[in-house]
Amino acid sequence: MYEFIQKFHSGWAYLALLLLVVAVLNSVLGLVSKKEFSSKNRTIALLGLIAAHIQLLVGFVLYFVSPIGKAGLSEMSNAAIRLTALEHPLINIIAIVFITIGWSKHKKATSSLTKFKTISIFYGLGLLLILARIPWHLWF
Repeated sequence: MYEFIQKFHSGWAYLALLLLVVAVLNSVLGLVSKKEFSSKNRTIALLGLIAAHIQLLVGFVLYFVSPIGKAGLSEMSNAAIRLTALEHPLINIIAIVFITIGWSKHKKATSSLTKFKTISIFYGLGLLLILARIPWHLWF
């Protein structure tokens, strides 16, 4: 079961990252071109939010079934284990909090410019945090 969850978490990460990049680029383009915020823009942002939350849930499951996850907290002197056991989960939780705040704040905004700006900033910060804590050595 552990291997399946690990492969799913790794595979879903590609989709989640793609959807977040598309959401950020769409928002930046909407902001720059001063377009009206449409249902298409809302759907793109929502798909990024959903993909990020699914990735978080799968990550929680993986963390608690992984031999490196919670058990690795006792080995903080090892940089690779510290990344997997502490830095990656903590920073990604913070990133998804930013994305969720961006989604919530955009719903309360009244102008298209504010909606695009909110999603650009909060989803962008979340995406940067996620990219900063991906264990790249495991991806390539």
